Amino acid sequence: MIDENVKIHDFFSLEMKVGFVAGKKQKINDFAFNMWIFIPNSLDINRFTYSKEEFYKDLTSHIRLITPTYLLKNIADQQLPPSIFLNNSIAKLVSFSDKESRNSYEYQLKMFLSIVKSSLREEVSHIIGSKSTIDRDRLIQSYLTDIKEMAFHYRSHFATLNAPVVSNDLLEYYQFGDEFLSNLFEFHTFRLIQVLKERHPETYDRTKEALLACINKEIAYKKVKGYLVVEESIGKNNQELVFHLGMLKKYAESNLYLDVKKGKDGVWVEQILFSLAAGLSMIFATVIAFSFQHKYGTFTMPMFVALIVSYMLKDRIKELSRYYFAHKFNSRYFDHKIKISTGKSKIGWIKESMDFISEKNVPDEILKKRDRSSILEANNRAGGERIIRYQTLMQLNREDIDSHVEYPVAGVNEIFKLNISNFIQKMDNAEFPLYYPDNDEGFKIVHGEKIYYLNLILQAKNREQWDIKRYRIVFNRNGIQKIENFD
Repeated sequence: MIDENVKIHDFFSLEMKVGFVAGKKQKINDFAFNMWIFIPNSLDINRFTYSKEEFYKDLTSHIRLITPTYLLKNIADQQLPPSIFLNNSIAKLVSFSDKESRNSYEYQLKMFLSIVKSSLREEVSHIIGSKSTIDRDRLIQSYLTDIKEMAFHYRSHFATLNAPVVSNDLLEYYQFGDEFLSNLFEFHTFRLIQVLKERHPETYDRTKEALLACINKEIAYKKVKGYLVVEESIGKNNQELVFHLGMLKKYAESNLYLDVKKGKDGVWVEQILFSLAAGLSMIFATVIAFSFQHKYGTFTMPMFVALIVSYMLKDRIKELSRYYFAHKFNSRYFDHKIKISTGKSKIGWIKESMDFISEKNVPDEILKKRDRSSILEANNRAGGERIIRYQTLMQLNREDIDSHVEYPVAGVNEIFKLNISNFIQKMDNAEFPLYYPDNDEGFKIVHGEKIYYLNLILQAKNREQWDIKRYRIVFNRNGIQKIENFD
C-alpha cells in the first residue's frame, strides 16, 4: 500500500509525504511512484532552460521509518511498548551504565518521544472526527487523563536518573524529552481547542476550561524547569524558542531517519559503453591509416592527408557514438540509485530519474486525469504544456526491516519538498488592475491578482494495483496560494 499527502511547506515549496507500506508476509516488496508535473508553456520551463541538475537541487527528499502505531491510552497505562522498553532501558542504564545500555537508553527515549507525538496527533484527529457529542466529550476526558498519566510516569524517572552513575549528558537527554513532551501536550491541546471552537462550539464551551487548565499547567511546569515558553510581550518575536523547538524535534525523531547513500545508476555499464564508443572511433582511424599506408606508402602526401582526415572524423565518431550510447543508457537506467539502511544494515534501495516527456508519450490514464479545459486544449495547439516525469522505484526487504528494528514498523515514508522558485522567474506581476463602473467618477480601478496553475499527477503502484491522484497548485510571484485536490 502507498499513501500520499500533499501540502504547502512554505511560500515557495510544497511537501509530499509518500508512505510505502511493506507487506508482512512478503519478503521482497517492490513499489513504483511517478510524479507528472504539467507546467504552463508561458513559464518557459523546458529541457534547455531547466536541467536535471536544477531539478534535483529543487527537489529534496528525506527517508524515514513509518512511526510505529500505538494508542495513547496504551502508552499512558505503561502496559505496552514503548513505555515498557523505556522503563527497562532506564533500569538497565542505572544498573550497568556501559556503552550498550547507554545506546539502548537513548534509542528507547527517542522512539518513545516519536511514538507519543504520532499517538497524540492521531488521538486529536480521532476526537475531531467524532460524530457523536457524547463520544466527543468522553474522548476529550480520556485524552486529558492520558496526558496526565503519561506526564506523571515520564517525570517520575528523574529521581532514578539523577544518580552518580548517570552522566550529565544522559540526564540532559531525558530533560530534552521532558521539554519535548510538554511542548507536544501544549501544541496538540491548542490544536484541539482551535478545531472545537470552529466546528463544535457547544463541545468547546463545555470543555474549554479543562483544556486550558491542561495547557496552563504545562506552561507553569516549563517555567519552573527553566524551559522556554511563548512570550507575548511587545518586541518579542520568539526566535530562540522557534529555533529550540526545531532542534528538539530533530533530536526526538532522529532514530526514524534512515541512512542513505546516493550514487549514479549503472556506472560500470556507462563506462563500458563510452569505452566502446572510443574503440569504434579508433577502429575507423586505424583502418584508414592502414589502407592508405598500404596503397601509398608511409611518408607520402596522401598518407598525411588521410591521417589528418581520419583524426578529424575519429573525434566526431567518438562523440556521436557516446551520444547514441548515452541515449540508450538513459532510456534503460535511472539517474540515481540510493541505498537505504538502518546504521550498517541495508533494508532496500531506491532508483530515481527525471525527464521532460512529450505529450504523445504520456499514458492515456494520466492525460485523462489531467482533465484539461476546452480553452486550454485550444491553446495547446499553439504550444502545449511542458511535462516533467519524475520516476521512483523502491524495493524493501521485509525480513531485514524486522531483524534490525525492535518495533513493529509498517514500512518507510519518503518526504519530498519541491521548491518552485525557478518556475516564477518569467511570471508577470501578481497585481492586475481591473476596471469597474462608477456613477460619479465613471470608473474605479479594483485590485486583481494573476495566478498560474501547476498540475501535479501522482501515480503509485503497489503489487499490480495502480492509484492515480491529481492536485492543482495555485501560485504566482508571491508564492503558493493554495493546493486543490481533485479526488
